[in-house]
Amino acid sequence: MKTLQHTLFLSIIGIMIWACSSSPIKNTSKEEPVVIANDSLEYEIIIIDPGFTTYLNSIAKPEGFYSQQYLENKNRLYVITWNYRAQNPLQFNPNIYENVIDYSPHIDYGYEVNYKLFNYFEFAQRKYKMSLGAGSTRFNR
Repeated sequence: MKTLQHTLFLSIIGIMIWACSSSPIKNTSKEEPVVIANDSLEYEIIIIDPGFTTYLNSIAKPEGFYSQQYLENKNRLYVITWNYRAQNPLQFNPNIYENVIDYSPHIDYGYEVNYKLFNYFEFAQRKYKMSLGAGSTRFNR
């Protein structure tokens, strides 16, 4: 399957490797990867960052809480910040921002993809104590 330019997957692998040290969100059990797929668009993203499954199941707002338009708007803004940082590895941690994310505002990725991508950005902001802007979640909660 064609992936979302494989970039998010590669970024997540890099984050996972970097995150194996200590982090504010601990995961004591082995987690299954979170798969984001849309067969009609023929792509999938696999997120393997430790703690994300726990975050998605216990901290994230439930599916349906946000509208798809809200998620798309936030993801567009988060992706802009993420990609800027990925393109400036001397200024930002290249272990977190390994690759740019090819997220087009002209493609309807569907609710599930936008929901999980949004929540990954929210999770990453907490875990790595960073802000991607766009009125992002405060990571000190």
